[in-house]
Amino acid sequence: MTGLRNRRLISTLGPKGREEVGAILPHEHVFLDLRTWESPGHGAAEPAKVVRRVAPEISRAQTAGVTAIVEPTTLGVGRRADVLKAVSEATGMPLVAPTGVYREPWIPPWVHAAEAGRLRDWMVGELEGEIEGTGVRAGWIKVSAGDDGLTETETKVLRAAAKAAVATNATIGSHTSKGEVALEQLDLLETEGLPPGRFVWIHAQREPDVSLHREVARRGAWLEYDGIGRRRMPQGSEDRFVWLVLKALDSGLDDRLLLSGDMLGFDAALPDGGEIEPYAYLVETFLPKLVAADAGEQTIRRLTRNNPFDAFAR
Repeated sequence: MTGLRNRRLISTLGPKGREEVGAILPHEHVFLDLRTWESPGHGAAEPAKVVRRVAPEISRAQTAGVTAIVEPTTLGVGRRADVLKAVSEATGMPLVAPTGVYREPWIPPWVHAAEAGRLRDWMVGELEGEIEGTGVRAGWIKVSAGDDGLTETETKVLRAAAKAAVATNATIGSHTSKGEVALEQLDLLETEGLPPGRFVWIHAQREPDVSLHREVARRGAWLEYDGIGRRRMPQGSEDRFVWLVLKALDSGLDDRLLLSGDMLGFDAALPDGGEIEPYAYLVETFLPKLVAADAGEQTIRRLTRNNPFDAFAR
């Protein structure tokens, strides 16, 4: 029990204990660039401009009760820890930044060329030290997998991530659309000695076969249903999210479920950063729909406070 009491979220504003945080959003982008690494100006933006654009939506989320955000933008899609630090310091919102790398074709050449040991050491360095001289310590590991399964480099990255996670007790979250690929990843991670409870299946809602959701969760991993409230989601998506959550609750997976918006913050690929989506949507709009569908207060607390802390704290 002592180890559980000592767990902390590693954030841009320092370590945060369970008693210091309330509702946590486990997957929201503050800054990103979805172009590939070789695009001119990739990831370029002035921190002050990003703060100006995203601060109002972060403040709205704070008013709604959000106390921390897990930021999933990683190497390959414009990660800027200096920008996250500036946003945190301006708003008072702790952000949990990742180490790790995105999937093909966003993987930069040095990752393709690197040995797994070098990748492991790089991740451990950011988890125990800082990201690129910014003073920001990585709080978790973000990886990704193609829809047709892991490529050679994605497999190498995942093995390195597993070794880094075992060494630091960090969580690995993976952008993975297919349930069979998530199970493949779990198998690999377990052979490297990582407990399933240190793995988050990001974008699990994209897998239509909910029996695979149950299989992954019952092995001990986390299911993350995100994209809730995205303005560009297909019509009827919200009703499906409500159905998915209720289905998971009925299956007894309330202690394995994470909910978030996957909102896009400042996108460096777009003029003036594009549209900043509402981080407060989950709390303001979606949770009341779950309550109306008979999800009780204790369940809501577990989904928004306990589960994300347990999933990402170290």
